[in-house]
Amino acid sequence: MNLSGNKILITGGATGIGLGLAERFLLENNTVIICGRREDKLNEAKARFPALMTKVCDLAAETDRTELYEWVSAHHPDLNVLVNNAGIQNWMSVGDENFYPKATAEITTNIVAPLHLTNLFLQLSGLTAIINVTSGLAFLAFSKVPVYCATKSFLHSFTLSLRHLLQDKNIEVIEMIPPALNTDLGGKGLHDSAPPVADFVKAVFLQLQEGKNELTFGFSDTVSKATPEEIKVIFNRMNPS
Repeated sequence: MNLSGNKILITGGATGIGLGLAERFLLENNTVIICGRREDKLNEAKARFPALMTKVCDLAAETDRTELYEWVSAHHPDLNVLVNNAGIQNWMSVGDENFYPKATAEITTNIVAPLHLTNLFLQLSGLTAIINVTSGLAFLAFSKVPVYCATKSFLHSFTLSLRHLLQDKNIEVIEMIPPALNTDLGGKGLHDSAPPVADFVKAVFLQLQEGKNELTFGFSDTVSKATPEEIKVIFNRMNPS
């Protein structure tokens, strides 16, 4: 995809990977809109980067997703890049009392929302690229976050199909595959020792410049290319009995 001159919507863009991508896209002379459910975080992001446009939207609500599309269609019909970045991660066990509602929330945010937004935003006549943010855990299960891994596996598979389905429309479909990064995903402090978001963003933009459509970094590069036997070894190391 062209790295400049775009109008881009990034879901979950107020913090973490989303904000890191927003900052870099701004530096590359793009117009960037971020959305999220927490107005205070959106305001903090805009205070740091005044060029950002923000929109409050709870992607877990179908009505909010539809309203987001209608707002973009009315006010930013020239939007040409959708970044499905928003996601939640719950550390839990299947026997937990609140497992089902937490699992449902993850499935809604991590699967239903990007599917719905993709379907909606394909109605924009100028759409040129869709970027889906998956995870290294799309390729390897980590039992402490069982539903998160499954949702990212789903989104990875859907992205492969979407890339094929949109070939004749000249819409590029890109998968960003981050490893664990130093963000608050899953809870504060869980990933403090992980690489910084800035390193990931730098790496994936180099790959975008090379024309790649599957963007990896560190651990996610390893597992996305691993053989089944190598995956078994890594799985056993990450999920000790």
